[in-house]
Parts: sequence; C-alpha cells; structure tokens
Amino acid sequence: MSTLEVLTDMEKELNKIERELKIRGMSRRTVKSYMQALKSYFTWKKADFSHLDEENIRDFLLHEAERRCSASTRSLILNAIKFYYRGVVRCEQDINIRSPKKHHKLPVIFSRDEIRRMLKALENQKHRLILAVAYGAGLRVSEVLSLRKSDIDLDERIIHVKRAKGNKDRITVFPDCISEEMKEYLIGMRGDDLVFPSEHGGKLTERTAQQVLAHAMKKVGIIKHATFHSLRHSFATHLLEDGVNVRYVQELLGHNNIRTTQIYVHVTNPGLKKIRSPL
Repeated sequence: MSTLEVLTDMEKELNKIERELKIRGMSRRTVKSYMQALKSYFTWKKADFSHLDEENIRDFLLHEAERRCSASTRSLILNAIKFYYRGVVRCEQDINIRSPKKHHKLPVIFSRDEIRRMLKALENQKHRLILAVAYGAGLRVSEVLSLRKSDIDLDERIIHVKRAKGNKDRITVFPDCISEEMKEYLIGMRGDDLVFPSEHGGKLTERTAQQVLAHAMKKVGIIKHATFHSLRHSFATHLLEDGVNVRYVQELLGHNNIRTTQIYVHVTNPGLKKIRSPL
C-alpha cells in the first residue's frame, strides 16, 4: 500500500471517529484529545487500522511510556483506542489491557489568607472577580470563562453551571461577599452576555486566566507550583475544613465519583495538622 493510500485510509477512519464522538455529544476537549491520540496510534500502526491487534496496542503504549508520556495521557490513549474499536469498528473482541497506574499527587492549594491577599492586590475589577468567582464557587477555568449573566442568580446566591465536564449541568454557590460588586459589574449586560469577555467581545483564553492568577501571586509574593485549578482545589479543601459534608462538596464540584472528592480529605485532615514534630 502506498503512503498516499495509507494517509487516505487514516483520514477516512479519523472522520468516522470524529462523527461518532460528535453524535454522542462528547465535549470539544474530549473530541480533540481522542482525535490526537488516535492519529498518533494510527501513525504508529501504519495499516489495517480497523483490525484489532492487542499486542500492537501494548507495543504502542510501551513506546509512549518510554517517551516519558504520563500515566494519565496513556490512559486517555487507551480509552480512545477502546472507543474506536467498540464504538466505531463495532468489534466484539475485548481489549484486555489495564489502564496505567497513575501517580496520585496531593493538590496544591492556597490558604485563606493567600486568597484574600491576592484578591486585595488586584486593581482590575474583572480580573479580581474572575479569581473570586473561581475560588468562591469552585469552578473550573473553562466554566468561569463560559459564564453568562443569566447563569448567575444573585438573589438566591447560586450559579447554574451549564454543560460542564461530561456535558452535565450543576448548581453551585455564589459567594455573598462579592454579590454587591458583581451586581454593579453586571449592569448593562444582557442575559446571554459573557460575564468575563475578552477585549474583542469573545471568550477570554484559559492562558489569559492563568496569567491573571500568576500576576496576583507575584504581587503578593506567593511561590507555589499552582495553576488556576488550585483555586478550585482550595474551595473544596476549605469547605471540608468548615465541616461541610463531603457528599455536598462532591455535588458542588460536579464529581461523578466521591473518591475524586475524597482526595481533599487528605489535604484537610485536622488530626494530622494538630500533630507537632518531636524536634
């Protein structure tokens, strides 16, 4: 088979996969991730894409591991391959490969004082509110940047998060302490307007949101390997410290599995924090 024929076959299979992902209502991020993973696998396999060869899949995963590809990325690749053979090829043969064991790191969080200092240091109102809403409502960066005026109910102090991860809606809390400032900030906006638009009227990029956080951290001298997601980690940890039931925290965060939420219990363990070193 010529190189051109291989590329044509690959393109046909990738088009089928993209169509199936979209029919199933997968998020844009999932579509992009699966397409990238399968394009890499097909490039490795070179031919007979629809023929399930478990040893070939194992060799590819080993190749990715040797390239120092993370366990979470290799798990995504394996899930994408399984989706292709089950959902697109309709192959009944099982793929008996277990997902790589992930390294479970404790999340990086900000203290309450660090949050207060960062918000106080930001003079730009929009930037300050971006961080305040992300932390105060436990939102992912994509959720903050997708917020529209109609999603916020200041009377009930809630935010309706629409089409979040997994294409699910959920309700979360809105922080009382910024309700008046938000009410003033929203004046003149229509219901379907983005709450935090870019200067050109579209969505802000996630990179811009990360830069806002990095700027706030630098202004108050916080040196941590933190990301924008650390604000969400901090929201969950501080709620558990305040005695909120882990099941409620799970609902506010929109986690499918409570085990995902329980990682914050390890961060906030009050018994451990009371122990003093014998030195």
